[in-house]
Amino acid sequence: MNKDDSGRRITESSAGPLFADAPEEGDNSTGTIYVLRSVSNHPMVAANRDLVHKIGVTTMEVEKRIARTHLQTTFLMAPVDVAGTYRLFNINRTKLENLIHRIIGPAQIGIQIPDRLRRRTSPREWFLVPEFVIDEAVQKIMDGTITDFVYDPNAARLVRRM
Repeated sequence: MNKDDSGRRITESSAGPLFADAPEEGDNSTGTIYVLRSVSNHPMVAANRDLVHKIGVTTMEVEKRIARTHLQTTFLMAPVDVAGTYRLFNINRTKLENLIHRIIGPAQIGIQIPDRLRRRTSPREWFLVPEFVIDEAVQKIMDGTITDFVYDPNAARLVRRM
């Protein structure tokens, strides 16, 4: 962590603005967490539309990131709706994305989508998780307690790690 200029250790909720409406002086915008809902007609997605979410992090504007989703397997070859966004400041976006995916990993969906050449691919950033759980996970990231929790798909909520 010491060798990574963008690395941070979260020790208390006042450790700095991971998410904020506006940056403070000296803050560096490091990206945006985006939460998407697919408009795919894939039977599993259509049957669980309110629960199937893609969670990712981008340095681009979200609108640019989701342009032409119907041509990208990572977006299930379909349009998407933006369910939520969270701006990041002074944080390693890749490590944060990996942390979020690990916390809600038990809800990762195993879906296969044919690409434009009809090759089967398995997008990995889609999860069967209610939106309120994603919001709760972000709140726990902000208050520094996220590493104490994991998503329990049977209870459809975050639970304290044992």
